[in-house]
Amino acid sequence: MPRKGETEKEHVFRVAFAGNPNVGKSTLFNALTGMHQHTGNWTGKTVGLTEGHCRSLRHKYLLTDIPGTYSLSPRSAEEEIARNYLCFSKPDAVILVCDATCLVRSFQLLYEILEITPRVLLCVNLIDEAARKGISVDIKSLSAALHIPVVSTNAHQKKSAAELLSALDALVLTRDLSSVQAPRYPKDIETAVAPLVDILSEKYDLPARFLALPLLKGDPSLLHEINLSVGKNIFSDADVTAALASAKAALLPKEAAQQDIEAAVFAKFLAEGQALCAQCVCGALDDLPAAEKRIDGIVTGKYTAVPLMLLLLCFILWLTVYGANTPSELLAVFFERMEDPLYHALQFFRLPAFLCDWLIFGALRVLGFVVSVMLPPMAIFFPLFSLLEDVGLLPRIAYNLDRPFQCAGVCGKQSLTMCMGLGCNAVGVTGCRIIDGARDRLIAVLTNSLMPCNGRFPTLILLISLFFIRSDGGIFSSLKAAALLTLLIFIAVLFTFALSYLLSKTVLRGNGMPFTLELPAYRKPNFKKILVRSFFDRILKVLGRAICVALPAGLLLWPLAHLYLGHTSILTLIADFFAPLGRFFGLDGALVTAFLFGLPANEIVLPIAYMIYAASDNLTSLNTADIYALLIANGWTLRTAACCTLFALFHFPCATTLWTIKKETGSTKWTIVAFVLPTLLGLLLCRCIVLLF
Repeated sequence: MPRKGETEKEHVFRVAFAGNPNVGKSTLFNALTGMHQHTGNWTGKTVGLTEGHCRSLRHKYLLTDIPGTYSLSPRSAEEEIARNYLCFSKPDAVILVCDATCLVRSFQLLYEILEITPRVLLCVNLIDEAARKGISVDIKSLSAALHIPVVSTNAHQKKSAAELLSALDALVLTRDLSSVQAPRYPKDIETAVAPLVDILSEKYDLPARFLALPLLKGDPSLLHEINLSVGKNIFSDADVTAALASAKAALLPKEAAQQDIEAAVFAKFLAEGQALCAQCVCGALDDLPAAEKRIDGIVTGKYTAVPLMLLLLCFILWLTVYGANTPSELLAVFFERMEDPLYHALQFFRLPAFLCDWLIFGALRVLGFVVSVMLPPMAIFFPLFSLLEDVGLLPRIAYNLDRPFQCAGVCGKQSLTMCMGLGCNAVGVTGCRIIDGARDRLIAVLTNSLMPCNGRFPTLILLISLFFIRSDGGIFSSLKAAALLTLLIFIAVLFTFALSYLLSKTVLRGNGMPFTLELPAYRKPNFKKILVRSFFDRILKVLGRAICVALPAGLLLWPLAHLYLGHTSILTLIADFFAPLGRFFGLDGALVTAFLFGLPANEIVLPIAYMIYAASDNLTSLNTADIYALLIANGWTLRTAACCTLFALFHFPCATTLWTIKKETGSTKWTIVAFVLPTLLGLLLCRCIVLLF
């Protein structure tokens, strides 16, 4: 309600957006605020709190999108964030978004929120999907039974947002909410906690009814939040401790443990929710129709899941490889044609010749390589990845990979971050925030770089094409290249399991945290939103980071190639210095130098090696017509190609990823470990190739 001295028009109402995962909560939030927050089709995608402003015809609102949760009895950091915000931030109203196709699933959360505040607006979303499944919800009957406003919405329609705001306008101005009643506990529990609720209500501005049962349990995180809220230790109050002791004594003979109390309350809420759904919902109430269950039987089947995942990965890689060829060539030509006009522009401003060369043939040329090689695969891969989310396939891939990760002693959510790493390791590392336990999150961060990102794909694809399938550039050659690349990624997944297991049994001992993963219904993708969020949430961010590290790399490479000691450039001298180390691991000095200088961006590794082999002082484009002859002339064999492929697959992360690891872990030590682990693995595998062949 408006504060004292404010008019209703001036007041900004704070509204919390709550709901189970996968019910379209963030999509509605975006529709109301105009913000493009990422809305993934899996459990736990929204990890923090996102705020956005919106305006109705009558009021201003500050909306807060809280993490999706099934209840306010936290089992994860996400649920704890949701509980703390609703309990202690005192929003003016709560919009609870639920799924019309499975309404009963939201009633546990609804009843808990009603214990905190009566000012709740129930939003029955996905009403269009419910209609397709033959399910109808009697909105008026549901509202009358709960004594709260209820609206039905389709998150993708603007009309729904307007109706939701209209109902919210009416709710925030409602004075009398006495008809809204919090659900009742079983009789014996209700009698035992009533005195405690009365004491808390009388002495503290807290949601007493909701907090009574957790206080009996003694949840330490909740006790800390309560003490912060009231400004003192609540157990220093003799009346509170006496009421708490009385409640425990009354419940002890009847309930063997706190878990029994929670189970009894949950069963009561569930029974009431089922009775209400029986009264207000008509139609089939199965989570998935028969056709979708049959599809799930194949997609998540014991014998079909892994082959299908590999075929899907191979198809996506083929589209990425084959589709990126022409755009990459066009971008390369564009940057090449930009060099002369920009060079003349710099000369117009009377800059020294060496500075013009440094900026154009050093910084701009490296930047052109990174953008032309990196942007087209990202522009294909990231939307395809988002498409898997929207359709509902990505959660099923995570489901299939959950058991192997649990066997490795880590959290199954790592499967999601591992998939993100295929597009970009920096994105995968950032995505590790969805993993609850600090130990499991750290293991996911340290092993994410074992997955080859799209920056490594050009090197891998070129080596595969030149030495293992002798590609002619046709469609069938690209299919064979995609199949071999899929095999390499499968090997990377196996090593991710192995290294995760090793870490969980040694320096980071422990068991993986279980997590709840809901398999959503298969949905028709929204291609517009897929393209928008892929471009803004992923492509632009990753490309921006890559540019930030590619420009300094270009500025460093050019002088090293132009400064000579005698008749040899410094870059060539560095390669000669690393030659013995390279030969020991089946490589050579040029490759070792190229990988080291490729730290800012993996895309420039082979161009640097090519520049050293050709004794050129400029980074030149890779022409597949003559690069094979140049490599053979410099002593390359099939063994060299195999070692280079393995080291390209397993080596230190790029500078962008290392920067992200430092930010996420806040530790230089773990950033160094993340650098060393994949590098040691790659060198070990290269040495094995040398010894075997």
